[in-house]
Amino acid sequence: MKCPFCGEIDNKVIDSRLSKDASVIRRRRECIACSRRFTTYEHIEEVPIMIVKKDGRREVFNREKVRSGVKKACEKRNISMNVIEEFIDDLERDLRETGEKELPASVIGEKIMVKLHQLDDVAYVRFASVYREFKDVNDFVSELKSLLSSHEKTEDGGRRVNGSS
Repeated sequence: MKCPFCGEIDNKVIDSRLSKDASVIRRRRECIACSRRFTTYEHIEEVPIMIVKKDGRREVFNREKVRSGVKKACEKRNISMNVIEEFIDDLERDLRETGEKELPASVIGEKIMVKLHQLDDVAYVRFASVYREFKDVNDFVSELKSLLSSHEKTEDGGRRVNGSS
């Protein structure tokens, strides 16, 4: 690391500390030549995730767009901003763990829907109505029937709740 005062590249690290979220390391350094101290910050350079849209355009994954859509879906629901932020962190981690540099927008949309389905049914249906471009009430009814059917299968240890097996 080049000294900002004298330009010498020979220096020593005096102290290292992690940031609160452990994503950055702060290092205090001392120049061997002029003995002046300076601070450097070290962080991981992440390769951006590219999203391939339906029309073939490519754009960088944008947490803000996801946050906006999820916030709208969760509006007036009992879901805190902390939960929404964790939701987005988990989503981004899942996307990075695929190891792919480019992902179709449809993969991201479906991952969001799966996570919303686990989080809140109303938020899930709201998001699905926009994402799947529901045209009329029949689309909503169809999605709600599917949702109710999946609930009946998972409640009471896999047996239907309404009494039939």
